[in-house]
Amino acid sequence: MYKFILMLFFAFGIVSCGTDTDAGEFVVGSDYLAVNNKVILIDTVTVEMSTINFDSLITSNQSRILIGSYEDPLFGKVKSNSYFQLASDSYSLINSSSDTEGTNYVFDSISMILKYDNYYYGDTTKVQTFNIHQLLQKVKPNTDDDYFYNNSALNYSSESLGTISYKPRPVEKDSINIKMNAAFGEALFQKFKKRDITDFDNFTEYLKGLVLVPSTENSSSIIGFGLTSKVRLYYSKYLGDDIDSYVKDFSIVDATKQFNAISLDKTGTLIQNLPVSNSRLSSLLTNNQSYIQSGTGVACRIDFPNIKQLKYISDKGAIVDAKLILKPVNNTYSEKFPLSDSLRVYVADKLNRISGTLNTTSGTPLYAMLNKQSDEFNENVGYSLSVGGFLQKEMLKQSDSRSSLIFVLPNIYKAVNRLVLGDQKHLNNKIQLKIYYLSY
Repeated sequence: MYKFILMLFFAFGIVSCGTDTDAGEFVVGSDYLAVNNKVILIDTVTVEMSTINFDSLITSNQSRILIGSYEDPLFGKVKSNSYFQLASDSYSLINSSSDTEGTNYVFDSISMILKYDNYYYGDTTKVQTFNIHQLLQKVKPNTDDDYFYNNSALNYSSESLGTISYKPRPVEKDSINIKMNAAFGEALFQKFKKRDITDFDNFTEYLKGLVLVPSTENSSSIIGFGLTSKVRLYYSKYLGDDIDSYVKDFSIVDATKQFNAISLDKTGTLIQNLPVSNSRLSSLLTNNQSYIQSGTGVACRIDFPNIKQLKYISDKGAIVDAKLILKPVNNTYSEKFPLSDSLRVYVADKLNRISGTLNTTSGTPLYAMLNKQSDEFNENVGYSLSVGGFLQKEMLKQSDSRSSLIFVLPNIYKAVNRLVLGDQKHLNNKIQLKIYYLSY
């Protein structure tokens, strides 16, 4: 299976090793519109749309704890567990010269403090519930890899160390506080008091890490928390009638040892038969729609099967510009499921292997930008992208191979936003392609 690893300025892939042949027939008709003497507008070229699913996305080192679940009416059941390793800036209790063994220290309580990072998706007016569990294995990638993925998982204890049911307030509040199991806190405290833990290695051998697991029964949103979140141990020192209170924090120091396991149960949806990562599901089989979702690897693929036929229009000619407009399907987006301001675009082969971003001639990545100009029937809402340079190269290719365009949402590794787009046969939200062709 191919790992889909999209980095900020680079997307790697394996160069195509197969060939493909053009299918269909390009028809020259009255839809050509004269724009000057030598430039024509062509808007009848076939555009094929499909949905694909990459087998994995890197979710470690993304600086976001993503926790929650909800049932999407179009995509299915979405869920995110978050795993992480903890560390401390010191591995001893606060001691004085007269109290070297800390005999007067006593455990008070232990809590997890999760700091909102302002990301949320779904219905935050409903109660969300999740539990804290202790990991049974260290937060360590496979020996042949340096990353964790959306489908990675680690074994954890069935015993809950803490639970919370709350209504998320990711914009209004700073954090949430989850009281953790006192027996767990007392045992951890005694390890420090007795000097059984004196360094990071001792600590991670005892507490390998934690995982946050959402309930799937009453949760209806997924919430983002920052890596400034921590577990805080409260303890006190008694000396006569004096009581001094202290805290010891355990934080996520290494972002590469935190990842989100994001899953999607597509049962009962139009995309439930989404094939393996090197294939595609035609929009003709999904109600003339294509689907995109961050975190789960669902993406939209666009193909131009007849583009090479344009070179037969004239002895000498070139595509001087082309605009592709993708239309979000009405009633699939709302305040609860908002539209992204842009889409990232990648070039891939017939097996969905990424070769790079779609760039301008100067090498700058191109984005499909959202036009949100309001109108009565949302007819102006759409993502616009210049594809003239790409189509010119495709038209002039000497080989039978073709490249596709892959569309994903910007925060593909650390969010669960989604989008539904209409194809050329969609009743209300048709994808549009306008090509300006110069004969000379």
